[in-house]
Amino acid sequence: MQLPGASPSPEDLAAVTALIGRIPQGDFRVVVRATDSSPVVLMNAPLLEDGTPMPTLYWLVGGTEVHAVSTLEADGGVNTVEAIIGLDAIDAIHVRYQERRDAMIPATHEGPRPSAGVGGTRRGVKCLHAHFAHWLAGGDDSVGKWVAQQLDERGVTYAQPIWP
Repeated sequence: MQLPGASPSPEDLAAVTALIGRIPQGDFRVVVRATDSSPVVLMNAPLLEDGTPMPTLYWLVGGTEVHAVSTLEADGGVNTVEAIIGLDAIDAIHVRYQERRDAMIPATHEGPRPSAGVGGTRRGVKCLHAHFAHWLAGGDDSVGKWVAQQLDERGVTYAQPIWP
């Protein structure tokens, strides 16, 4: 399977390795960058190099963004956003995300497949980071948009989404 866009440069690979603390195990593309060009959001192939399913299509790796969203999660953000947006609307986000990811798997693939939606979640919000990454990468994700609004209110400067 071929991901859209240019393969990561050696500099991108080194930066992502430093950000996640290990060499990536599958193909990826940097789809959102900070103003200094450092990676903020990755698009991952739905299958790792060894064939293991990768449920996280969009992965937030930017240091500033990861820290800010972690703080929001620690402050009860998951429960808050679920109550505000509602589980039915969140279910719809998961379906769109899963359809996008699954469309990237070759029709001839016969092994295990990633399951569920954002970050492998079937219902509700598991991880604000994954929703925010999805939104930054242009996904229709009201949870990610809510995260952005909360970061704005907190005065956090983060990479801008790839769509207006």
